[in-house]
Amino acid sequence: MKIKSHKDFWSGVMFVVIGLGFAWGATNYSFGSSARPGPGYFPFGLGLLMAILGGAVLFKSLVVETEDGEPVGAWAFKPLLIVMFSVALFGYTLPLLGMAVALPVLIVMVSLAGDEFHWKDAVISVVVLTLGSWLIFIKGLSLVIPVWPKFIVG
Repeated sequence: MKIKSHKDFWSGVMFVVIGLGFAWGATNYSFGSSARPGPGYFPFGLGLLMAILGGAVLFKSLVVETEDGEPVGAWAFKPLLIVMFSVALFGYTLPLLGMAVALPVLIVMVSLAGDEFHWKDAVISVVVLTLGSWLIFIKGLSLVIPVWPKFIVG
């Protein structure tokens, strides 16, 4: 069978592999029941759903004809490394600097990875995402996440 869209083919393969990996990893946890789901219930279902969607994308790549075969372009290593470093830095600094500092740093750094960086857009994103994260995770879900840096709070 001929691949008619290389982009869809490889993204479908990626989704199937990652989805099945998550579903397989979730089998190490208790599933519980539908009324009282355990820690493995959600990742298993999400992994299967991701694998099914990946299968649909994979099927489409083999059936639907494209004009040029949609070849996969070159990898953008610089933005990939910036985003990965930013997320790792966020994970390290969140307990030390709190959400009010670590999240804006993450958002600005990830914004710099794009081709079209504008300070106005970055500041709007910082305000909306930081406030939204505080409302959802701290107020709404009552998670114990430090909001302010340790040296301010004590």
